[in-house]
Amino acid sequence: MCLLPIPLDQAELATSYAVHALVDLAGGSDWPQRLEEIGFLPGERVTVMARGRPGNDPLAVRVGHSTFALRRAEAGCIRVLPWTQGETTR
Repeated sequence: MCLLPIPLDQAELATSYAVHALVDLAGGSDWPQRLEEIGFLPGERVTVMARGRPGNDPLAVRVGHSTFALRRAEAGCIRVLPWTQGETTR
C-alpha cells in the first residue's frame, strides 16, 4: 500500500500524523523555514487539535510538546503521513 502525503490543513482532527516535508506553495515565501524553526521537522508527530470558525481558520496544531495557531495557508505547506504506532520523534 502506497500512502501519499497530505497537506496538514486537510488532516483529520485529533489524529496523529508525522511531518513528511515542508513545501513552498507561495513561491518565494519564508513559511517553510519559519515552520521548521518552530519544530515542524520531518518525522515529528503533529496533530490538528481544533479549527477556527468560520472557514476552519486558524488551526490549533500540536507538534512535539508545543501548540501553535497556524493559518490554513501555512498549514498547507506542511505535508504529513499517518503516524505509525511505535514511531519515535527526533
